[in-house]
Amino acid sequence: SSPFPSRRGPGAMDLAYVCEWEKKPKSNHCPSIPLVCAWSCRNLIAFTTDLKNEEEKDLTHMVHIIDTEHPWDVYSINSGHAEVITCLEWDQSGSRLLSADADGHIKCWSMTDHLANSWENTVGSMVEGDPVVALSWLHNGVKLALHVEKSGASNFGEKFSRVKFSPSLTLFGGKPMEGWIAVTISGLVTVSLLKPNGQVLTSTESLCRLRCRVALADVAFTGGGNIVVATSDGSSTSPVQFYKVCVSVVNEKCKIDTELLPSLFMRCTTDPARRDKYPAVTHLKFLARDMSEQVLLCASNQNSSIVECWSLRKEGLPVNNIFQQISPVVGDKQPMILKWRILSATNDLDRVSAVALPKLPISLTNTDLKVANDTKFFPGLGLALAFHDGSVHLVHRLSLQMMAVFYSSSQRPGDEQAIKRQRTAGPLVHFKAMQLSWTSLALAGVDSHGKLSMLRISPSMGHVLDMNMSLRHLLFLLEYCMVTGYDWWDILLHVQPSMVQNLVEKLHEEYMRQNAALQQVLSTRIVAMKASLCKLSSSTIARVCDYHAKLFLIAISCTLKSLLRPHFLNTPDKSPGDRLTEVCSKITDTDIDKVMINLKTEEFVLEMTTLQSLQQLIQWVGDFVLYLLASLPNQGSPARPGHSFLRDGASLGMFRELLVVIRIWGLLKPSCLPVYTATSDTQDSMSLLFRLLTKLWLCCREENHPTEPDDALIDECCLLPSQLLIPSIDWLPISDGIISKLQNKQLLRLQFGKAPGLVGHTVSSQFDAFVRAPGQPKIDHLRRLHLGAYPTEECKSCTRCGCVTMLKSPNKVTAVKQWEQRWIKNCLCGGLWRRMPLSYS
Repeated sequence: SSPFPSRRGPGAMDLAYVCEWEKKPKSNHCPSIPLVCAWSCRNLIAFTTDLKNEEEKDLTHMVHIIDTEHPWDVYSINSGHAEVITCLEWDQSGSRLLSADADGHIKCWSMTDHLANSWENTVGSMVEGDPVVALSWLHNGVKLALHVEKSGASNFGEKFSRVKFSPSLTLFGGKPMEGWIAVTISGLVTVSLLKPNGQVLTSTESLCRLRCRVALADVAFTGGGNIVVATSDGSSTSPVQFYKVCVSVVNEKCKIDTELLPSLFMRCTTDPARRDKYPAVTHLKFLARDMSEQVLLCASNQNSSIVECWSLRKEGLPVNNIFQQISPVVGDKQPMILKWRILSATNDLDRVSAVALPKLPISLTNTDLKVANDTKFFPGLGLALAFHDGSVHLVHRLSLQMMAVFYSSSQRPGDEQAIKRQRTAGPLVHFKAMQLSWTSLALAGVDSHGKLSMLRISPSMGHVLDMNMSLRHLLFLLEYCMVTGYDWWDILLHVQPSMVQNLVEKLHEEYMRQNAALQQVLSTRIVAMKASLCKLSSSTIARVCDYHAKLFLIAISCTLKSLLRPHFLNTPDKSPGDRLTEVCSKITDTDIDKVMINLKTEEFVLEMTTLQSLQQLIQWVGDFVLYLLASLPNQGSPARPGHSFLRDGASLGMFRELLVVIRIWGLLKPSCLPVYTATSDTQDSMSLLFRLLTKLWLCCREENHPTEPDDALIDECCLLPSQLLIPSIDWLPISDGIISKLQNKQLLRLQFGKAPGLVGHTVSSQFDAFVRAPGQPKIDHLRRLHLGAYPTEECKSCTRCGCVTMLKSPNKVTAVKQWEQRWIKNCLCGGLWRRMPLSYS
């Protein structure tokens, strides 16, 4: 009677790729005994293995970090942990990682130079010789709720509302304090606070007066800023204890106060039929970091397990009549107490080897749950259980009802012979650690051989939906990533080429319904999102170039305008950049000098060296305008990059403003002007381009009533190639990532440390027409500098768009530093940087 289609759930879960270690005779990566993995909101996955060395017989405890788009490009850290690593935890920003070991050492890892494949351990804390069993970053007070019921609302604020939630600890002015909390096996709780000056304050307290062994623990947070710790001593006959932990800073010292909360006994131990069946508690997890009132427990024996879900409820305490007569006040209002009640339990299951909980903060009100069920939208509602026979079940987080099943390749249901063989052959390969992605559309598992598997999880759990509904589900999650700034790679796993056009249009419609302030905040994020969607279909591939060029244009425009300074500092009116925009949109003259006259030239005066250092960026603006105008006559072909700019009034307006700025700067220092190769010496190329650009801009500046460019303009543009040499534009390379190769649902087998020699799908082969062939000179896409065919400088590339730039800045000029600051942490598209091998050519 399960509401989910065929329990086998065809299409509900399938393997996207697997990545395994190369088999070396000498040293082997063997999975650690407790294997751990963690998945960050920027789609980085960290997991552990032990490197076994035959000669020395000792183990090196490794932490490996991959980004899901380039899983083979693993960055392996010799963690320096002396004992096995027991916990890995990413922070809320997804860019720092905590690791803890069985010797009580906790280390915090962060990126070196903002590179996703270069990590260093900066700070840490320790409880000497006391193994850590639970670890968490303190809560930063940011909590959203996704309302499925409101998924049709126009306002993002209604769909994704901010929940009132206090940080675990605040600095002066209410800023959340960073730090972590850990629980050790001997019943200690330790808290470390990171002060803004880099100091670490650590304090350790025992959880309760009677310290007892803690075999399992978990940490959660309450809306009031308290921390709740759940512990079990590993025996199902002992109670699962809960403690409230309050952290404060008194006289520059960290202070911890703890108090007991109601405890519970697992139901399977009080059930006469099962009393001694499951002696050990093997998993203890709060359902979410910020849901301290719901907990998931699993008790097991050698071959089987049972899972229970409990919730903490306020209940009235019945009062005896005698007291009601004495004190009528008591009779009016029942005293309330907190009590754990069981929500649901499974039947006997195979032995559970790992649990993964959803990270999507979906609202669980009755209406939201009903709408989710009616529209078959299940992300965030399922949790994953992995079993020793290699299978994975997705079960509902409240009812624990089965939603989908995945069988590993070694076992298919009903194959009796295989089952008999397995019993004699020893334990099967199974997941020892699993994590769900931040939108719950993908599941990563590390198995007992250290192999990483990436599973797709259908948002509708295998229900067949009409196209419109499938698009709505994906759109809702894309908007969530747009609002939170999380990476959306896991959503792209589900986008079919036929959906791309629709998704991009709908995403734009939803974006245009937001208020102007929010639109401005999300303006670059939506462009980056459209670019990554357009990569997935051969009909939209040329638009990827346009979106990346648009990001580049927005960044250049902001940088160049920010260099302008008002002549008198106390002038109350608009900044020079705003005034420039106003003048350019008001004065629609096609003569560049007539527009220029309306500006205060003194605001544009910059030092000569600054102007010279901007020449490469100025050259790009000039080249791009010329390329666009020259491609206007054959605008019928959307398969060429640049096509979408011809109808984009806002972008053409930006180019027009920049030409005016460049014209003024050219009067100060002629050598900073863009260089054109013209057929006649007398021709004023800048004013010619400005005139044509203005005419084109006038055609489409009104978004609602665009007009067609007239024949005279097209004729003039046809003549351009005979007047000026049309430059070739260096478009971004199509990225070497994996997402576009996963669309035909064929399983990809990869190896760590080996870039796959994958033959890309048809899309990239069409695309290569616009991109430089190997052996041609490389270019620094952001500084617009030529690096030569075999670059000698170390470079970094973006994990999302493949853009390449030098690691070290060749410039000393402040203006250029200002430009470089724009993409020092992330690429302009928001992707992560990774260092490239020098031999990348």
